[in-house]
Order: sequence, then structure tokens, then C-alpha cells
Amino acid sequence: MSDGLITYEEFAKLDLRVGTVRSAERVEGSNKLLKLLVDLGEEFPRQILAGIGKAYLPNELVDTQIIVIANLEPRMLMGIESQGMLLAAGDGTPTLLRPATLVEPGSNIH
Repeated sequence: MSDGLITYEEFAKLDLRVGTVRSAERVEGSNKLLKLLVDLGEEFPRQILAGIGKAYLPNELVDTQIIVIANLEPRMLMGIESQGMLLAAGDGTPTLLRPATLVEPGSNIH
């Protein structure tokens, strides 16, 4: 569609899930990137890099829940693989999108 709209079928391709941050640390050489290990209900946590380091301290993210695009193609950032993307809102300081109540890691977003 030429007006920027996507179809429902295109939207349905996104695998949006709730993840629980199990660990977080700064990426050496960056004041913005954090490396998160996120439990998405899979056998092993996913490593996700996020440019939220100016807004959040790593220790305040541990055990919090976030929303993740789980089927995004992996991408290398500063020599480290990111296996998903977290969702945040805001034009300046990012605000993480989070469930209002605690849910099971890996729960689908409908």
C-alpha cells in the first residue's frame, strides 16, 4: 500500500511476545547500548541489544517484563548478535512497553 498502511496479514507476521529480563549489562564502548538476556519461554534466553542505556540502568531492568519482536532476523551490533527487538515509545527518552500485570514469559501479544 502506498500510504504506509500495512495489511492485517502483514501485521500478523510479527511474533510479539512478553519477555522477562534475566540479566542486563552495558556494551563496552557504547553509552547507549545494553545487552539483555531475555526469557521468552524458550529453552535458552535470547540475547537482545537495545539502545536504552541512557534512560535505564542495567540493574533496574533485571526481572522486569518487556514486549519483544521475537521473529526479527538477527543483527550484529558492535560485533554482538541481537536476537530480537524490544518495543519502546517516545521521541526522546524511551519508555519500555510492559504488560500491566505479570504474565508467563513467552506469552503472545494478540
